[in-house]
Amino acid sequence: MSQTVQTAPAPAPSEPSNRVKLGLSNRILARPEVGALVAAIIIFIFFLSVAPAFRSAESFFTVLYQSSTIGIVAVAVGLLMIGGEFDLSAGVIVTTAGLVNSMFCWYFGVNLWVGAILSLIFCLAIGFLNGYLVMKTGIPSFLITLGTFFVLQGANLGVTKLVTGQVSTPSIADIDGFSSLQSVFASSFKIGGVTVWGTVIWWVLFVALAAWILTRTRIGNWFYAVGGAVDSARAVGVPVIKTKIGLFMTVSFLGWFVGMHTLYRFNTLQSGNGVGNEFLYIIAAVVGGTLLTGGFGNAWGVAIGAFIFGMTSLGIVYAGWDPNWFKAFLGVMLLLAVLVNLYVKRLSTTRKVG
Repeated sequence: MSQTVQTAPAPAPSEPSNRVKLGLSNRILARPEVGALVAAIIIFIFFLSVAPAFRSAESFFTVLYQSSTIGIVAVAVGLLMIGGEFDLSAGVIVTTAGLVNSMFCWYFGVNLWVGAILSLIFCLAIGFLNGYLVMKTGIPSFLITLGTFFVLQGANLGVTKLVTGQVSTPSIADIDGFSSLQSVFASSFKIGGVTVWGTVIWWVLFVALAAWILTRTRIGNWFYAVGGAVDSARAVGVPVIKTKIGLFMTVSFLGWFVGMHTLYRFNTLQSGNGVGNEFLYIIAAVVGGTLLTGGFGNAWGVAIGAFIFGMTSLGIVYAGWDPNWFKAFLGVMLLLAVLVNLYVKRLSTTRKVG
């Protein structure tokens, strides 16, 4: 008698492959910047189709410049938000930095480099004070920096009017040190007839440095730790107070940097400028995948968020639409970004648990 040998069916070869693909797709979707990248591509294609003026190389680099002036400070704000805090004084400190430099040197007749260094020290002191008060009093950073915002806004207007008799500063183009400072903070060069501002290069460098710190250094781990679970971070030896104060000072430093750019590009400043920009920095960070609750996000995502801001603010103009729609767009993007970020966070948490 012959026997029929029965064997169990071999597993479908596609099953492991499908699991690998599913795991890979989840890992990609769990990255903070993915949602912002998809949105940026869609918005870019949209404005290419509806705004002919948007298609030129000159327009593209203008968008990059617009993005860089927001993106430089947004990088620091994003790091601070990863660390679980906010800084609502980030917008006005940009103007404060320029005012301290210009008015001090104009009034006392000293080299602008002296004023720039004095301005840097002043801004760093503001950042230190913000961080110190938050950590020592336990008052939320939202309230501490809101107070700083009003103090700086009032001082910017009041002191400028007291010193100069008006709300704008006089031109500083003839004061010693102007040319050298302009070459550092407000230089530009041509590529094929297209103007490229130095702030775009600085923006890329600052983003790359922040990304390296977050992913390759122990300090970057501290940022995530103090933002995600501050008590646990303290328990394992993370210097929570120093870390958070350092993040506030980083915001002030990059605010100073953009303030120097603004001053040395235009030679003069309006003392009421900067109000409201703090929300643009926060929106850029949130759109880029940074959670409002802290402990999640990255530098490249914040950069993409700032690029979306630059594309939209100028794309609406290039399309010939009413610029007032820009604020409506920001609101929609913020709401969508919060929803997407929550979904991405759940994917990331599920992947870690699994």
